[in-house]
Amino acid sequence: MTNRFSSLAEFVNLVKELPAADQEAASGAADRNAQLTKPAGSLGKLEDIALWYAAWRGNARPAIEAPQVVIFAGNHGVCAQGVSAFPSEVTQQMVYNFQAGGAAINQLSKCFGAKLDVIALDLDTPTADFTAGPAMSEAELVAALQTGWDAVDENADILITGEMGIGNTTAAAAIAAALFGGSADDWVGRGTGVDDEGLARKADAVTRGLAANPDATSGIEALRRLGGRELAAMAGAVVRARTLNIPVIMDGFICTAACATLHAMDPAALDHVIAGHASAEQAHQRMLGHLNKDAIIQMNMRLGEGSGAATALGIVKAAVACHSGMATFAEAGVAEG
Repeated sequence: MTNRFSSLAEFVNLVKELPAADQEAASGAADRNAQLTKPAGSLGKLEDIALWYAAWRGNARPAIEAPQVVIFAGNHGVCAQGVSAFPSEVTQQMVYNFQAGGAAINQLSKCFGAKLDVIALDLDTPTADFTAGPAMSEAELVAALQTGWDAVDENADILITGEMGIGNTTAAAAIAAALFGGSADDWVGRGTGVDDEGLARKADAVTRGLAANPDATSGIEALRRLGGRELAAMAGAVVRARTLNIPVIMDGFICTAACATLHAMDPAALDHVIAGHASAEQAHQRMLGHLNKDAIIQMNMRLGEGSGAATALGIVKAAVACHSGMATFAEAGVAEG
């Protein structure tokens, strides 16, 4: 696919010029919703989800027929600081598990009719340890963003991005602290299940990472200096989806951190994105608040892989099915109240 950007500056400019929702479709969907055989507002948030989806698809009576889930995998140099309960080798092992169909996300994707793609990004070359300087060069970040961009199926009608990367909750916490302030303790959580000593090491790594990268205050620099290839790929995919009018269901803490870097570039960059779930990771709800996103579900999930968003896909599909499939009062011959 032809590159749409060749530098970080071009990518940031692209983010600031993304298309808006289709207002004609939004109006038509609202008119249809008002005529469906139900009391006004009786489907609650399902109605809001359906209207949001219709506006971004440019269709007042849409359908979800081609969901896509993309898992991006990357390794992190900060793992040298002892921030995870698992070794970095697990990233590659889980990629094999995804490819073999053995992970939770495989079952959820199958359950809700989603195509699943798995993309590993240079697993043999972890990002640099951000406690000593930037995690990625500009060229490395551009390449990762482009990988995400190219991964989006142009025929998809809704997108979920997932991730796998030992150490990436530490990277996500560092991005959140850089963009939203507060101490490392405000943002780090137990991730894969670290003990108290591991949690302290994570907080220390984030604190030192922020000190080593004082310029990680813009969205793009926070992503480059503190993030990882899989976070960057998710960001690139979310932007590409917007250019194709494909709505996005955002997953948990790590995906939200990746999206937060886009929000820092332009708050409107996430208008086509809905929060799938509120993770059990302790700071996820706080991060969602900074992005003004309300989660569809809260199930105490913290697996990653896109699993929370894939679970929420069932609700989004239900919302759209009701909106587009129900009869109007006139069609059903039912008297309006």
